[in-house]
Amino acid sequence: MAKVTRSKGNSRIPYLLAGLVLLLLLAFAVISLSQPNPPAVADVPPEISVDVAAQKYEDGVFFLDVREPHEWEEVHIPGAVLVPLAQLESRLSELPRDQEIVVVCRSGNRSATARDILRNAGFEQVSSMAGGMNEWAKSGYPTE
Repeated sequence: MAKVTRSKGNSRIPYLLAGLVLLLLLAFAVISLSQPNPPAVADVPPEISVDVAAQKYEDGVFFLDVREPHEWEEVHIPGAVLVPLAQLESRLSELPRDQEIVVVCRSGNRSATARDILRNAGFEQVSSMAGGMNEWAKSGYPTE
């Protein structure tokens, strides 16, 4: 019977493969950890005060007004975008997904509903302004 002998080089292959797998796993972990994470919903409070909203307005945050056109014509925040609540779900594509959004209405009720619609549609950086336009105007912040 012939004697089978292994060369010493072949016995290293399993160790080389294991080392290669470990290096690939380590590289994957480093790449994954170095990727920036998108802001979490928890980073943006669901409701903010008029004073906090005013600071965000000064910082250039996107303001979405969900009142009706006749309410808008009476008074609105300069630069805000009007999308009535009843039209919001059909007009989501008009809104920025990569920016923070402050939702405004007359008193804060419709804006909370709109905020929930937006968050359920995948918008992560959305807050409702408590007190709405009533509180905004009463506080003396800019209006048109």
